[in-house]
Amino acid sequence: MTILYIILIIIAVIIAWAVFTFNRLITLRNRTKEAWSDIDVQLKRRYDLIPNLVETVKGYVGHEKSVFENVTKARAQAISAEQTGDPKKIGEAENFLSGTLKTLFAVSENYPQLRASENFLELQRELRDTEDKIQASRRFYNSNVRDLNIKIEVFPAKLVASIFGFRQMELFGIEEGEKNLPKVSF
Repeated sequence: MTILYIILIIIAVIIAWAVFTFNRLITLRNRTKEAWSDIDVQLKRRYDLIPNLVETVKGYVGHEKSVFENVTKARAQAISAEQTGDPKKIGEAENFLSGTLKTLFAVSENYPQLRASENFLELQRELRDTEDKIQASRRFYNSNVRDLNIKIEVFPAKLVASIFGFRQMELFGIEEGEKNLPKVSF
């Protein structure tokens, strides 16, 4: 009878551990989805600000047509990539959009009357704030993905993860060109 109790206790401990591990994996997956949602909200905010910014700049800088076309194209690609839900595609499109926005701001530097425009300055501040929030959201997402992926990979939690079909998620990265720091010279 004692051996039967020991076996039942061992089985109960294994079941309790499996339930705890499963619940932990669910929690990590939901936190990661929440973090992705935070990125999504900030990206939508950015998409909404861009047309206003482009229109404001157009009023001052009529002959820089290619810059506006590139920003508009990059915005459309980013929105399209977002609909796929693939962090890698979204990351690439977002990095391209960031590059075109940098070009837009560089062009605006040549127009003092534009830089003095309250509307432009407000939109620029809003966009900078949004970019900061996007970066923070990406870091939060990546930390949640890291935690989930570690939990899925480590033994013995890997057993529960594979039984219930938990899959690793992809980190939100940056392109190689974005990793290089700008060269500053005086």
